[in-house]
Amino acid sequence: MKLLHIDSSILGTASVSRQLTQSITAQWRAAHPGTVVDYLDLATDAPSHLSAQSLGFRLPPGTQDLSDGQRRENAVSEALVSQFLAADVIVVGAPLYNFSVPSQLKAWIDRIAQAGRTFKYTDKGAVGLAGGKTVIVASTRGGVYSTSDAGNAMEHQESYLKTVFGFLGITDVRFVRAEGVAMGDAPRAQALAAADAQILAVAGLPANEAQAQAAA
Repeated sequence: MKLLHIDSSILGTASVSRQLTQSITAQWRAAHPGTVVDYLDLATDAPSHLSAQSLGFRLPPGTQDLSDGQRRENAVSEALVSQFLAADVIVVGAPLYNFSVPSQLKAWIDRIAQAGRTFKYTDKGAVGLAGGKTVIVASTRGGVYSTSDAGNAMEHQESYLKTVFGFLGITDVRFVRAEGVAMGDAPRAQALAAADAQILAVAGLPANEAQAQAAA
């Protein structure tokens, strides 16, 4: 089994989402011995945003008149989509930045959303080609958005990721959420404790082992 661990927070060691993705990955490996982990830090190694140079991957295979810049960008896109397709499990750290995901994470998504590789168009609409994977998203928020209609309307983080991974054919998208982490020490501690319990539930540990760890 291959697991792709992705971080996108720019906060380094102060990042809650990085703390959660590390814990999710560790718990998954404990529950699934032999899992091979590949790591991608988009805060330090993000692809460039889409441009005329980076759209080369959308040209028909074998196109000869690509510029040198397009060839370089194609190599980046090919490496990222191949890495994504090779993974059975993808753990994504996705903090809420200005009501959406970090632009670095969006840039990665733009590179892996490739017609003919991760989805295709048919006479009945788009069909995802990357099914059978599990995606676990570490969703972190400074405020609380999940408990009101107004908050749910403002967030374009979890809703966006569920939509885009679903578009690629992935139906098993799980969320570990820690929100209110900027609202004081007590709400932060409560959010992290709730996230820890969620990690045990989504990481695939046997029920008795998960209960033992939760009680520890």
